[in-house]
Amino acid sequence: MATVVLGIESSCDDTAAAILVDGRLASSVVSSQAVHEQYGGVVPELASRDHQRLIVPIVDAALKKANVAITDIDAVAVTYGPGLAGSLLVGLSFAKALAAARNVPLLGVNHLEGHIYSVFLEETQPPLPHINLTVSGGHTQLIVVDKGFKHNILGRTRDDAAGEAFDKVAKLMGLGFPGGPHIDRLASKGNPEFVHFPRSRPDKFSFSFSGIKTSMLYYLADQDDRENHLREHLGDLCASFQRAVVDVLAGAVADAVEETGIPHVTITGGVSANRELGERVRADGRRLGFDVCIPRPAFCTDNAAMIAKAGEMKWHAGFESPLSLTVIPNLAL
Repeated sequence: MATVVLGIESSCDDTAAAILVDGRLASSVVSSQAVHEQYGGVVPELASRDHQRLIVPIVDAALKKANVAITDIDAVAVTYGPGLAGSLLVGLSFAKALAAARNVPLLGVNHLEGHIYSVFLEETQPPLPHINLTVSGGHTQLIVVDKGFKHNILGRTRDDAAGEAFDKVAKLMGLGFPGGPHIDRLASKGNPEFVHFPRSRPDKFSFSFSGIKTSMLYYLADQDDRENHLREHLGDLCASFQRAVVDVLAGAVADAVEETGIPHVTITGGVSANRELGERVRADGRRLGFDVCIPRPAFCTDNAAMIAKAGEMKWHAGFESPLSLTVIPNLAL
């Protein structure tokens, strides 16, 4: 009899559901909320309302795509933090009700665990232990991942996450939200040496991205004809900004390999889809002798497949959550 795990993700502005059948991904459905683009960032109240409207049809779509019935579900994995409280409540409430009605295990998953273990959705999987860089709009951290869901945090951002810096700098330059894909696309046509933006690492494995954002703000304010300067040098500015961020991230990864002696690296989270970051770390891996695993783009951004996989792995490791589980918006790893 096949084992069916339903995964649910609703931590921010993506309503997502996925089905694993005997560990194989059978479906993954994500509905992204375009309403936030006009505000240049996620509006929490609008996000939670959309989750309420979408959660049932998205789960139904995942079940239909996987060709399984709701009565076939053997466990429900769901994000319970970190994230927006209202958004998290929608997904968790649905998951708890379904788990109770079906009398199946509830598997609470930290959103960061979802990103970390998203690499196990791929055919080529990293060994344990390995070094993981999780880099997204809300998080930037460098950890050692070991057996038994043990995580040794080497360092994290002291202020803005890298993805947040991408979004804020993109907004300064009049680009759309989210900013990362726009900057990455434009950077490929620009000169990364056009402006030297600061590279800030408070210590060997910690990050700080507020300074580079402020540096871009001051740089643009100093231009006599800002709009014309942006038109002429938008690609150069994107390339210069992206190069600075990638230098910081890739440098910390290389230092972590040297410090720990672990020759296996994974990069996860939305910013792991960044072209230059992947190219740089892979080049460092060839030069320094470590392998690199980055999930496909569909598993880099928020999705329920990663929640289903992390939940399934926790279930097999003996973890199970009570129905009294509640959301923790500031949940730490």
